[in-house]
Amino acid sequence: MSRTEDLLSPDPGLLAALEQAAPGAVAARATDRLGFAHDASHYLLVPQAVVSPRDASQVGALLRTAAASGLALTFRSGGTSLSGQATNDGVLVDTRRHFRRIEVLDDGARVRVQPGATVREVNTRLARYGRKLGPDPASESACTIGGVVANNSSGMACGTELNTYRTLESAILVLPSGTVLDTGAPDADERLRALEPDVYEGLARLRDRVRGNPGSVRRIQALYSLKNTMGYGVNSFLDHDRPVDVLLHLVIGSEGTLAFVAQATFRTVPAHRHAATALLVFPDLAAATGSLPALVDSGLATIELLDATSLRVAQTDPGAIAALRSLEVRDHAALLVEHQQPTDKELADRVAASERVLAGLPLSSPAALSADAAERAALWHIRKGLYTAVAGARPSGTTALLEDIAVPVPELLPTCQELVRLFDVHGYTGSVIFGHAKDGNVHFLLNENFDAAGNVDRYLRFTDDMVGLVLDAGGTLKAEHGTGRIMAPFVRRQYGEELYEVMRETKRLLDPCGLLNPGVLLDEDPAGHVSHLKSTPTVEVEVDRCVECGYCEPVCPSKDLTTTPRRRIVLRREMARARDAGHAALLECLEDEYRYDAVETCAVDGMCRTACPVLIDTGDLTRRLRAESHGRIEQKAWTTAARHWDAATRAAAAALTAARAVPAPLPRAVTAAGRALLGDDVVPAWSPELPRGGSRRLPHPAEQPVAVYFPACISTMFGPAAGALGVRDAFLELCDRAAVPVRVPEGIGSLCCGTPWKSKGLTEGYAAMRERVLPVLRRATDGGALPVAVDATSCTEGLQLLLGEQGIDVVDAVAFVDATVLPRLPAARRIASVVVHPTCSSTQLGIEDALLRVAAAVADEVVRPDDWTCCAFAGDRGLLHPELTASATAAEAHAVREHPASAYASVNRTCELGMTRATGHPYRHVLELLETVTR
Repeated sequence: MSRTEDLLSPDPGLLAALEQAAPGAVAARATDRLGFAHDASHYLLVPQAVVSPRDASQVGALLRTAAASGLALTFRSGGTSLSGQATNDGVLVDTRRHFRRIEVLDDGARVRVQPGATVREVNTRLARYGRKLGPDPASESACTIGGVVANNSSGMACGTELNTYRTLESAILVLPSGTVLDTGAPDADERLRALEPDVYEGLARLRDRVRGNPGSVRRIQALYSLKNTMGYGVNSFLDHDRPVDVLLHLVIGSEGTLAFVAQATFRTVPAHRHAATALLVFPDLAAATGSLPALVDSGLATIELLDATSLRVAQTDPGAIAALRSLEVRDHAALLVEHQQPTDKELADRVAASERVLAGLPLSSPAALSADAAERAALWHIRKGLYTAVAGARPSGTTALLEDIAVPVPELLPTCQELVRLFDVHGYTGSVIFGHAKDGNVHFLLNENFDAAGNVDRYLRFTDDMVGLVLDAGGTLKAEHGTGRIMAPFVRRQYGEELYEVMRETKRLLDPCGLLNPGVLLDEDPAGHVSHLKSTPTVEVEVDRCVECGYCEPVCPSKDLTTTPRRRIVLRREMARARDAGHAALLECLEDEYRYDAVETCAVDGMCRTACPVLIDTGDLTRRLRAESHGRIEQKAWTTAARHWDAATRAAAAALTAARAVPAPLPRAVTAAGRALLGDDVVPAWSPELPRGGSRRLPHPAEQPVAVYFPACISTMFGPAAGALGVRDAFLELCDRAAVPVRVPEGIGSLCCGTPWKSKGLTEGYAAMRERVLPVLRRATDGGALPVAVDATSCTEGLQLLLGEQGIDVVDAVAFVDATVLPRLPAARRIASVVVHPTCSSTQLGIEDALLRVAAAVADEVVRPDDWTCCAFAGDRGLLHPELTASATAAEAHAVREHPASAYASVNRTCELGMTRATGHPYRHVLELLETVTR
């Protein structure tokens, strides 16, 4: 069967067996299989099906099904692993969607987590207790606990003392046989002996074998004095006596090849709130590495290395500090260092002691440790985004490969120098070296086009030279990122025959059929690391820089309904591949499925850009695809609406008012009929929580105004909540109460920020609205002398984009009230509590602190749910595709329902509607609440 036939006609017998194991959780469309096939690595294997089990029992059933049918399974969570751990051509098991529960224990001293939660989500919940996880990977916003355990993650500050191996207390494991074992239970060892006697006895035998071999003991002690994630964690046989403890610690770093981790309990570590950071620039690599002993002795928590090429890349970052931008980089190298302490005084003492150390270093320019939050954030932004910044700037069509090694610290300089020489010898120009210098752990990145003739052979030669370099230095070929496929053929070479055979026996003991993640971690094929390589076809300019890292996925509102930004992009690449190969049937199928999955249910909220290290907004692509799908009639209709917007908004308001005046089944039936006839993406669905229409926007003159007020048109289309004043009247009343005069311009009823046209890709209507708005606001602002305040965050953002470089300052009404109105208001009669829903636009505008300050003036307790995310109402998306909003708000709505409050607030009328629908609680604009409590 050809690849196309396989993708279009999956095996019905396989699907039936999987469906029996996990009912309703099986996806086998070409879109699902190809979308999930891509992870952050440079490997590509297409699964036969993707299954999203709901609990550990379904995972057990899948394992039994796999054993009965000889079917390979791979567990996939965040897909951020770089070494090929999260892809295979059997069945891909999505362990993120239904495994996100987090439970904080013992006032934060421990935390119990399911594998689909990200490190950032866990640390957010621990922060209020002053605690955090020990592992601190740079990908913490997207990497999940499943991957953290599977790869024995460490990071920038934790070293080997606080990595996953040292801080994981217990786990619930599902073994390949289907046995479920809680290693934290008091009788866990006895249960393992009773349920899996062969496993129990085999682990005890291997433990004694390793301990009885002095050569094995010496080799383990040497290799695990470094960061080391190469092969199985055979140090478990030395560190633990009970077979159940040996099993738990073997599973750590086993990359899904021994068991499924259904739940993990960690011992947490203190999250020191006080820190000081500096970028130390040295004339060359030798000077930087030569300074390491003194810096390590000074007690620095982190010491991060950046070579000369890394510094040149960092200089291009818009957020780079001035000292870095002005540096003329030649052979320079830098160390990013940081102290972390529990109190201000302890930090001050550390900084004072370190300043004496810094004074004695051969620095290219003076440097000082800074506790300024903005400066520290800028420095860490550069370091954390370095991989994707370099990879995002790679030539189109190439693949970014990131490796990580560790050597004894005295070997760090010669190793880095030889790596640079190898880059030159093998023609890898522009490659960078960076990493955790304190641990002798560096990452290096190179770009390769595996489709070009001879390049695979070049990569093979480079890899062989690199392996020899690292092993001759007494190092490990994998320090943090896991063995994966990329280093599996070299495990034997690093450990020797005896320990390699122990690893093989461990695999046979726990997974006798070899069904869990085959080809990962151990591989007898000497060319396994250059099999299944991923090519990267050139696609649309808006998204071509994507490195498929997956950072965007946790913040995407459609992630649990259809697809994600990463999958949207890789599907464009698969379409390009199908087009180039002449696979017309596959291309037609992908394009058809893409329409709903990736275009209609994209919220174009820009949240992906806030998470993307190379600042890709997939909404840009979505808007263009929508524009290309519009015919002349639709373009003309919306352009006409732009030119008669006052009448259009009042007509929409009248329709909503009429709908509220008749029995609910009638408008629901009418809109359902329209959707059936014209399509779900054309006709909005009416639902009972929608309000009456609002009132017409009218001019508001003012003597010597301090600002121009631009009330959003959504306040005309959607009236306020029952009994509420509405944000328009509330804002004007607050300004009047504070003696802050504002002007609403003439013709306001016909004006809009342009977002309805921009989000739909209606370029002609957008241009028509821009032509109408510009002259009005030029006059109203006295040529830009006055700021413009907008009362809906999406409209604030939209108006900023519409006006562009016109010299007119646009601010959100919440930020305006926080800075100008709130200090002049009378004392508020605070309510007990308010739940606040930030929005995608408030995040991108950077006004969340202002929102929280205004909310704090309203209520004694301000609650921002940990699970908040974009509600995906997105103007009319919530009306056209209510299933999108329902999916996007599910977690936040559950949290809100669990903790009732006195009031519920947001900063955008449509978002208020979306959250009201999701929670059953009436959401109002935070300024409406402020007006009420300051009367």
